[in-house]
Formats: sequence, structure tokens, C-alpha cells
Amino acid sequence: MNNPPVIAALGAGRMGRGIAHVFAYAGHEVRLIDAKPRSTAERVRLEREALGEIDSTLAMLAALGAFDDAERPRILRRIHFAGRDEAVSALADSDVVFEGVPEVMDAKREAFAFACEHVRDDAILASTTSTLLVTQLAGLVTCPERFLNAHWLNPAYLVPLVELSPHPGTNAAVLYRLKALLETIGKVPVVCAPAPGFIVPRLQALVMAEAARMIEEGVASAADIDKATRYGFGFRFASIGVVEFIDYGGNDILYYACRYLARELGERYTAPAIVDRLMQEGRIGLKTQSGFYDYAGVDVAAYRKDVISRSLAMLEHHGLLVPPGAALSAQAGKGSEHLR
Repeated sequence: MNNPPVIAALGAGRMGRGIAHVFAYAGHEVRLIDAKPRSTAERVRLEREALGEIDSTLAMLAALGAFDDAERPRILRRIHFAGRDEAVSALADSDVVFEGVPEVMDAKREAFAFACEHVRDDAILASTTSTLLVTQLAGLVTCPERFLNAHWLNPAYLVPLVELSPHPGTNAAVLYRLKALLETIGKVPVVCAPAPGFIVPRLQALVMAEAARMIEEGVASAADIDKATRYGFGFRFASIGVVEFIDYGGNDILYYACRYLARELGERYTAPAIVDRLMQEGRIGLKTQSGFYDYAGVDVAAYRKDVISRSLAMLEHHGLLVPPGAALSAQAGKGSEHLR
């Protein structure tokens, strides 16, 4: 039986620590590498800080019931901190290397030059950048066919999603291997083209900016916007995808909502051309059996039941699934209090 691939996190900051945590927890040997030249005292301090942070996070998760705390020492033993003096052998020993140095091109250039000098030709190289495109970085890598971007969402040890962004020269087998690896550790990889903001940051930047704008305009308080996000917006999209939701309700709803909001609130709400085109083609979504998705042959009743089931699970999770007659029980309780 082959051993799990050895993982390297090049950069011992927040992202590197999160990735080390995830893979060590899943049973992989991990090299947490700090390739920056440091004094012995600085190297010892950083190692103690990095491993201490991972240990405290694991302890917190164990206390919350995520796993048996007796496993924690074994998980930590799988993480080997490597300073500059050990980085060469750590890289040579690794099957997959995730670069997580600061979001500065010079830092990326130095990190990839160092990594490419020492990693094997068959090792996968992935940047975790959230602000640079994979097409901007591919030229920094030898054997660029084994290079792509893997954007993790913080905290990396908790959020399932990882956005994979290959460049035109990325070998399809490399993308497949990394997707498969991530799935084995419980992550949910998605693939997106090299575009600013990837998927999630691009969506959430719009939402966060609009939330701030509503506070600025006096539409609602920060607390009420957050409550609306958790129990409305976030609740909904935790059980149904954004594009799936368009089709589920109907693209016509989005079409008319965008026209109204663009008129009242500005051009930022103008619908993209694809929404207009689908309307003209009569592809409204589930009710016409075609929209962003194709519903030909789909058992609509079973599908709707599945969507409701997902939402019910979210209600149960939040402790908001109210039993029948709850209002009568509450009223009876108030009456008893009054009699006392």
C-alpha cells in the first residue's frame, strides 16, 4: 500500500499553518517550511509559535467535539517544521508543495526560484495567492505544466472549499491529481479560470460592500444586517447554490428584480447580458426545463423535495425547527406565569 503523498507548505504564516493542520489531521506527513534566512533564536521562536498555534486550534476543535483529543499528539507529530537550513531536503522529499508567502511579486519570485531548484520534476506546485493570477505566476516556475493556483478560504482547516485555477499550460492530469487529493481530505475543490477574485472573493466583495453601503445609508443596523445574512441570505445559500437558486425561482425574477434595483439604486444592479438572453430564449429555469442548467428528464417533484430537505436540515442545525402548536405552547406558558 502506498503511503499518502508528502505535503509541503512553503511559508509558515497563517495559510501555511492552516494547510499543515489540514493535511496532518488527514494522516499526511507535512513539511512546514520557512525558507527565509533567520537567526537560530528567530527560527526557534517561529517554530514554537507556528506549532503552538496549530496545537491550540486542534485542542479547541477537540473540545468542541470534532475529534478525540487523544489523537492530537499523533497529528502534531506528522508536522515537521523546516527552517532555511532544512528546507532543501524538505522540498526534495515532498510530492505536493503549496506556496503561501506574502502577496508580493518579489516574494513569490524568490519562493518559486528556491522551490524549483530543489523539488522533484514530478512534484505538483500550487500557489495559494488570493490576489495574483496563475497566468502571472506561471512564468516563475520551471516545468509550468505541473503548476496551478489553489486558493484556500480561511480558516483553511475549517472551510471545505478550495478554488483551483489552472493556467493554459497546466497538465490536465495535474489538475485531476490535486482535485482527487483534496477530496480525500474532505475538501470540496472547484475549478475556475484565471480571473480577478476567483469565485468566492468576487461574490463576497459585492455583498460586503453593499452591507457597508446600507449601514452608511441608514437602511439597517450592522446587527440586523448580520442577522439577515445568517438567517436569510446565508441560510438560503448554505442549502442551495446561487445559480441553482436563479433557476429554482426563475430567471424572470432576477431579470425584473435587476431592472427595478438598477433604476432605484444604480447601475451596479444592471443584469449581465446572459440574463437578458435567457429571457429572450424562454429559458427561465426549472419551470421551462432549461435555464443555466438543463432539467430535461429531471423528476421535478423529487428535486423540489430534496431542496426543501436541505433547508430543513439547516433549520435543525440552527435549532429553529418549530414544532406544531408552538404558539399555543408559548401562550399557555405565558398564562401560567400570569397565574403565578
